[in-house]
Amino acid sequence: MPPVLHSPVLDTLGRRITGGDLPAGTVLTLEGIGSEFDVSRTVAREAMRLLEGLGMVRSGPRVGIVVLPHDAWNVLDPRVIAWRLDGPGRAAQLRSLTELRQAVEPLAAAGAARGASAAVRDELVVTAARLRELGESGQGDGARFLELDIRMHELLLRNSGNELFSALADVVAVVISGRIHLGLMPAYPVPEALDAHEEVARAVAAGDDLAAEEAMARIVREVRGALTADARRAVDRA
Repeated sequence: MPPVLHSPVLDTLGRRITGGDLPAGTVLTLEGIGSEFDVSRTVAREAMRLLEGLGMVRSGPRVGIVVLPHDAWNVLDPRVIAWRLDGPGRAAQLRSLTELRQAVEPLAAAGAARGASAAVRDELVVTAARLRELGESGQGDGARFLELDIRMHELLLRNSGNELFSALADVVAVVISGRIHLGLMPAYPVPEALDAHEEVARAVAAGDDLAAEEAMARIVREVRGALTADARRAVDRA
């Protein structure tokens, strides 16, 4: 089925479920979905199949399609993360994901320092230098900066030597993109963050796993600190 047919239905229902508009226990029907979105039964069924694969609904004879509670969801699927970041629970989602990054990314950087190929080490150094160039030129909020930032974290995770860390590369990409799209990134990159990205790259290139781990720990600590400050400001405004 062409993705364009079911994607609007899938995205809308996904956001409604993660946002609480369709709470656990809500019963959906293919007929109701088809009528609301003006799509065929086949398109409605495909959207439900995908939501079922994400653990968000369950279908069964005589019960219809039932929305499942949060603890059944595949919370590490990038689509679920994106929907949650687009809803009222975005602050809690960002906090959880940042804590995950804090636990994983320093170890991933250390692993890359031990096992990355020469080509990957070189690309990390070039990428970090380009991030600094863009950040210091006032282009740190642009699409190219975002692309390179995601690429650097992806390289570290995918070359960490740990297949579970590697599997989180798409998750981290969604988190980094989400901070920007939600306006939770500073107008200009924090100089300390640019420094730390270059330190990570240099440490990996040099095979210094301890230095790579510490530099990456500083990056994610800065992210967590920024999110905490944003949360405090939101409380003060309330």
